[in-house]
Amino acid sequence: MTVRTIVDREQVAAEARSQIEVLAEEVRRRRRERGLSLEQLGTLAGVSRSMISKIERAEAVPSTTVLSRLAEALDVTFSRLMTPAVEREVLLIPASRQPVLRDEASGFLRRCISPVLPGRGIDWVLNTLPPNGSTGEFVAHRRGVSEYIFVLKGRLRATVGERSIVVEEGDSLYFEADAGHAFANLGPEPCQYFLVIDASRAR
Repeated sequence: MTVRTIVDREQVAAEARSQIEVLAEEVRRRRRERGLSLEQLGTLAGVSRSMISKIERAEAVPSTTVLSRLAEALDVTFSRLMTPAVEREVLLIPASRQPVLRDEASGFLRRCISPVLPGRGIDWVLNTLPPNGSTGEFVAHRRGVSEYIFVLKGRLRATVGERSIVVEEGDSLYFEADAGHAFANLGPEPCQYFLVIDASRAR
């Protein structure tokens, strides 16, 4: 192993730790802003008090499903829990600064590529599912939240409520996200797709 490889790994570990700390602070701050106890947030999100406590202490990395439940309970987008809001109209986000969450159990990789701007309800992420992998089911959003998908590579199955749709490479999909939904990679190679969550019309 070269010195550069060791340094690179240490840098990746440091960046991951920093992201976990940002997530911990955002969850704690937004919970307190809403006057919620750990027990109350747990009830709203369907997540155990102990798990939320560990997340707020930066001692646990939540799965994407758990994080989506917390975001919905706190009335924010996924990305707003991953990074603080900024007050800029022109904003470059280098790849190294884009928050990335990896679900260790499933291998699902979620990269937040949209800035978090005050008063905006758009969440833009780049998702990568490993071969034959699945995201697990995401909790239904509030009425008025919609999602857009574009498959960059691979073959994706989207399950929305009782409906199942196969989205091929280059295809796009739109759906109202006020029902439980899940995604699965149908192929032997990683499936990569853009996901846009629009909560600007949520009510």
